[in-house]
Amino acid sequence: MNTEVVDTAVGEAPLIFTENAANKVRSLIEEEGNPDLKLRVFITGGGCSGFQYGFMFEESAQEDDAQVERGGVTLLVDPMSIQYLEGAEIDYKEDITGAQFVIRNPMAATTCGCGSSFSI
Repeated sequence: MNTEVVDTAVGEAPLIFTENAANKVRSLIEEEGNPDLKLRVFITGGGCSGFQYGFMFEESAQEDDAQVERGGVTLLVDPMSIQYLEGAEIDYKEDITGAQFVIRNPMAATTCGCGSSFSI
């Protein structure tokens, strides 16, 4: 996998990192006081639909990570996860039910009610 950083506002990226999501990540990084943090999105086995999404902060990228940048914030995706996230949109929403990161994944055949797991 190429470690080239792609700015979603400018170039072709393997997935869409929305402005809302980038703004929330930037806010969380500022709260932590560590400008080196990057948000990793990943897929693991489990959940009610077979696969589930996960998020965590890391200070550095792995050599084979896909890196997507938006507004000075970097999203990291490992090679195994990117194959399940190709074309997905990583967003952040706030509504009366709460606030959360949301993944809209065109590859997901079914999703669970909470949106944290899916099947292909």
